[in-house]
Amino acid sequence: MGSGILRSFARIYTLLLISGLALAADQVVLDPPRTFTTSGILRRFSLLGDAQRKQILRSAFDNDVDIWQVTDSHIDIYTPPHDQNTRFGFEDIPHTSSYIETKANYTYTRPDDWRLESFATSEYHATYHPLFEIEQFMDELQKLYPDTIKLRSIGRSFEGRDLRAITLSAPSVNSTLGPISKEGKLGFVIGGAQHAREWIATAAATYIAHALVAPPSQPYSLRHLLDIFDFHIIPVPNPDGYTYTWETDRYWYKNRQVLGSHLQCVGVDMNRNWGFKWKHTVDDVETLNTSSSLGPKRKPPADPCSHWYPGHRPFESPEVNSVANFATTLPNLVGFLDLRSYGQMRTCTKMPKDAEDMLEAATGAAGALKSVHGVGFTIGSLCDLLYPAPGNIIDWMYKKQGIKFTFAAHLRDTGTYGFSLPEKFIRPVGEETSKLVEYLSKFIPGRVKRKS
Repeated sequence: MGSGILRSFARIYTLLLISGLALAADQVVLDPPRTFTTSGILRRFSLLGDAQRKQILRSAFDNDVDIWQVTDSHIDIYTPPHDQNTRFGFEDIPHTSSYIETKANYTYTRPDDWRLESFATSEYHATYHPLFEIEQFMDELQKLYPDTIKLRSIGRSFEGRDLRAITLSAPSVNSTLGPISKEGKLGFVIGGAQHAREWIATAAATYIAHALVAPPSQPYSLRHLLDIFDFHIIPVPNPDGYTYTWETDRYWYKNRQVLGSHLQCVGVDMNRNWGFKWKHTVDDVETLNTSSSLGPKRKPPADPCSHWYPGHRPFESPEVNSVANFATTLPNLVGFLDLRSYGQMRTCTKMPKDAEDMLEAATGAAGALKSVHGVGFTIGSLCDLLYPAPGNIIDWMYKKQGIKFTFAAHLRDTGTYGFSLPEKFIRPVGEETSKLVEYLSKFIPGRVKRKS
C-alpha cells in the first residue's frame, strides 16, 4: 500500500496518490507498557471534526511535535522515544497508534552482487543503501557507461562529505521527442531527498539514473530520453543528515549543521533555506484542507530546535548553496523534479502565468503514473493540504532559475509505513517515477521556447 504526490509548488497543480487507509478511526490500545529505548510512536487521527483538528494541530505546533502528514481524512503525528511519556494535549482524542523502530537495519551488499549491467534484474534496487554504497553505485555505473555518465563534486556538506551529482548525456541523434536546438539539448535536474529520512526519494533518484543508461530493450529503460535531454541527478543532497538516519536516528529531518557555539540544537531545514521569499519566522499551521482556520495567524521567532528551522539567513546551508550554484552553471534548464516522500509541506503562491501548461502536464502525468501499477493520482490546488513552507527549492528554481516546468514528486506511502516504506516497494516506486519522468520529458519539448 502506498501513495505519492506530484506537486508543482510554484505552479499550483498537485497529484495526490490516493490509496486505502491502513489505520481505523477507533482508539487502539497499545501493548502493555514496556521500556522502549529505540521505538517512537506514530499516531493517526482519523475522521476528525474541525474542533479536534484545531486542537491536534495547535497542540502539535505549539510543542514542535513532528507532524508527518495532514490530509482531509487524517493527521499523522510522530513522537520520538524520549517523548513517549510527554503529554502534548492530543493524547485523549481517539486515534490509532503503532511503535516504529528508529534504528536502521543494514545488511552489507557488494557491488559485485548488484549486477548493474542488467537493469531489469539488478539486485541494487532491492534494498536501501547507506551513503558509501550509493557512492559506489555511482562509480560502478560510470565504469559501465563511461561515455554517458560524468560524475561531479559540486561542493561539500557541513561535516565535509562530498556532494555528488551525476550528469547523463549522449550524442544527439534523430529523436521523436522534438528537434535539437543549435544551442544544445535541453536540461533536466532531478534531486533526491533534501529531508534526510525520505529514503525512498533517494532510492528513486538512483533508479532513474540507472534507467537512463539501461539498454532500450530492457523494461522501464529511459535511454531514449537522452536523445534530447541532458539529465543532472543529485541523489543525496543532504549527505550528513542521510548518514545520521543510518547511524543514529532513522527519522532525522534536517542537515547536521552547527548553528552556533551557544546553541544546543543543530540542523537547518534545507527546503526552507532557499533564497526566494525566505523567512526567519515559522508560519502558523493555517492551510488544512478545511473550510475553517485555526484563528489569527501567528509568526513566532524561528526556533533552532524546530524540525522546520529555516536558518539564520537564506543559503546558510552549504548543501543548499552548492546545489544552487551547480544549477546556475547548467545550460538550457527546462525541467526540475524534486523527489520526496509522504506528507511534506507545500508553499502558497499566487496563480502563475504557466498555470494552463501545468494543469495539462499534471493531468497527463497522473495518467502515466496510474498506468504502471494502477495506483490512482488526482490533481488539486496548491494549498489544500498542510502548511506553508517559504524559502523552498521549487519556488527558487521556478522564479530565480527560470525553470518553467518545476515539480515535486511525493512518492509512496499514505501512512501505513510512514517514512519507512518497505524495500519491496523500491522497484515499483522506481517504475512509477520512471513513467513520470518519461511523460514530462515528452511533454516539455513542445512547450518551451528558446532563443534562436
